[in-house]
Amino acid sequence: MTQTTWREAARTYLSPSALALLALGFAAGLPYMLVFSTLSVWLREAGIAREHIGFASLIGLAYAFKWIWSPLLDHLRLPVLHRLGRRRSWLLFAQLLVSAGLAGMALLDPQQALLPLIGLAVLVAFASATQDIAIDAYRIEIAEDSLQATLAATYMTGYRVAALVSGAGALYLAEGFGSSVSSYSASAWQSSYLVLALLMIPGIATTLWIKEPNIALPPTPEKRSGAQWIQQTIIAPFSDFIQRYGKQAILLLALIATYRMSDTVMGVMSNVFYIDIGYSKDTIASVSKVFGLIMTLVGAAAGGLLIARYGILPILFAGGLLSALTNLLFAYLAHLGPDTLGLVVAISADNFSGGLASAAFIAYLSSLTNVQFSATQYALFSSFMLLLPRLAGGYSGVMVEQLGYIDFFLLTTVLGIPTLLLISWLWRQQKNA
Repeated sequence: MTQTTWREAARTYLSPSALALLALGFAAGLPYMLVFSTLSVWLREAGIAREHIGFASLIGLAYAFKWIWSPLLDHLRLPVLHRLGRRRSWLLFAQLLVSAGLAGMALLDPQQALLPLIGLAVLVAFASATQDIAIDAYRIEIAEDSLQATLAATYMTGYRVAALVSGAGALYLAEGFGSSVSSYSASAWQSSYLVLALLMIPGIATTLWIKEPNIALPPTPEKRSGAQWIQQTIIAPFSDFIQRYGKQAILLLALIATYRMSDTVMGVMSNVFYIDIGYSKDTIASVSKVFGLIMTLVGAAAGGLLIARYGILPILFAGGLLSALTNLLFAYLAHLGPDTLGLVVAISADNFSGGLASAAFIAYLSSLTNVQFSATQYALFSSFMLLLPRLAGGYSGVMVEQLGYIDFFLLTTVLGIPTLLLISWLWRQQKNA
């Protein structure tokens, strides 16, 4: 590649569409942590019971089922806002809901109004999932295929930066404003959430600034009954999958449903665990969020390289095995107490394993799809992947209360065994084919 070509390639990252996706990626990544891990720290510091925090994690099901209402964004015109265009109107609507929901959360104290706070978090999650749908559609329609990699890269950059800001940044802010485990301050957390709600403004401004994609709207489709819609969007893609894989399909679905069980169930209680054994929010932010993200990216990169060398199934097995075994480090940490070096070691191993497993699992899910149904099947597989772990994770707080942290982490390690047996079986089938 010539120097001029390199310059042209680099220049695409400064194009208006790439810069827009950077800002929209930030808007997409900001609310995610604020209704999950950051919220769990706030709730635990406020003295909310672990079982309630576990059940609150079921908010994540909004992201798992966003494919259900995604057709609405193609065919439903919003009153008044439709003047902005199909994509921009839904983007602005979702962003305003996210902002309002976060601002509302900033007015509440979980010690006094837990259910209203959770209700607003649910609103934020559904609005955030809707924003994700609109951004994906906008990204696909705004530029030709040759620029999609650039737009995806800038989007993910914005998303990761926002995850750091709403994860580590929120904890730094709450600590700086004066809240700690020993001296809880509702106003400190409320101020933090209000600051972060204001950070949705650049995303809203971007939506108002960008142009609507120059895509001709398809003709209004014939009205379909609910049964016809379910047949075309859900049953047909699954029927194709069953027909292609036959009896294997059941075991493949079992693998999809259980692969992330071990680390997802453990992850619901991870931040609560850090608070309970005595780590400060600054330490959690620096080690778990900032350093942890770096290790996740390293693991994902390693996964990509290893898959290219050894194939998907061996790395899928390695990722599942490591993700389960690293939970033993947290069991040891529960025995050891708030040791910073121990936390660094546990986070290093766990996040590296998670990145490796994610890279392998994404590649594997992609390999299972039929081109004719690729988007729908991948979305359905992704939802199926989240369903069982999220439901089980909702009871993680109850598990901790009943078992204690050490036995809880041992149990989450055992949860990885069915996945390893399924991968071993598939691996043997592949070798014998």
